[in-house]
Amino acid sequence: MNDLKYLVAYVVPLLCVVGIMQGGLWLFVTPAVVFILVPLIELVMPSLQSNLDENAKDSKLKNSFFDVILWLNVPIIYGVLFYGLYTFSISDYEVYEIVGFIFSLGIVAGSNGINVAHELGHRQDTWERFLGKALLLPSHYMHFYVEHNYGHHLKAATPEDPATARYNETLYAFWWRSVTSQYTSAWSIQKRLNKSNNTPLLGLKNDMFWYTVLQVSYILLVGLLFSWPTALAAIAIGVVGFTLLEIINYLEHYGLRRVKKKSGRYEVVREIHSWNSNHALGRILLYELTRHSDHHYRASKKYQVLDYHPESPQLPYGYPTMMVIALVPPLWFGIVNKHVPREMVLLA
Repeated sequence: MNDLKYLVAYVVPLLCVVGIMQGGLWLFVTPAVVFILVPLIELVMPSLQSNLDENAKDSKLKNSFFDVILWLNVPIIYGVLFYGLYTFSISDYEVYEIVGFIFSLGIVAGSNGINVAHELGHRQDTWERFLGKALLLPSHYMHFYVEHNYGHHLKAATPEDPATARYNETLYAFWWRSVTSQYTSAWSIQKRLNKSNNTPLLGLKNDMFWYTVLQVSYILLVGLLFSWPTALAAIAIGVVGFTLLEIINYLEHYGLRRVKKKSGRYEVVREIHSWNSNHALGRILLYELTRHSDHHYRASKKYQVLDYHPESPQLPYGYPTMMVIALVPPLWFGIVNKHVPREMVLLA
């Protein structure tokens, strides 16, 4: 029964559907719950530091339930998006309703979309990685698969990584640097992959080319099926979705630095190079993404068996709470900077 806790993640798209059905101020119920109610609950919920024993891990790895609940996010995401975009196309929303609508669907695209895509993107089965890429499409971030797997996991906690926030770098400066640099980095990686495979960059065996085609086609399809204002809404929803990812990127390695050896290579990624959070509700809603230290230490580990490492830097609050705090740079610096290990500070 304890494993059923991960079904709570489905509350986010459910709230979004309820908000769209009711309209008006109900369209703000999803952001209100995720970024007001959840942080308040996290303040009183425990931080769970216990790890599973080997027998329990083996049992959970053999249980397909943990995989199925991830796969189900694909029809859920696209079902909610279709319903939402269709409703938008036939409704006469006020400006405030449009804002609530975009943020609600954007949160779904980020939490149940990109977050699950990240987990599936590390899987060994090609079809699971395909599902992950499909979940990146509504947020216009399919290049994340290339950059994250072939770039970020090699360069995390170094100045060369666009997705690692520097010490005293504001979220807003980081957002622009990360969004633009991750995209250009993905193309550089694709160029290297094509070269190593002896295939031309300007050819059909170029994932970045197909991601571009798919993402443009997605917006065009929305415009043709519904309306061009609806297509603009779909673009805005995607921006909210990938912005949530970038806020989480900001939290995950803020101010942390790997040591560069005399050889010019960086030390291997260890548990100390990512921020960890054991706060229960954030762990459940984000499928254990908050145990990010262990994820980087062993990227192939599935979410249900990730461990807590006491040597990892610990965020004082859960991810949802820290995401809100990050929006106010002086507050973020005042709370987090004192927790950054002095010997590891990565300066801007």
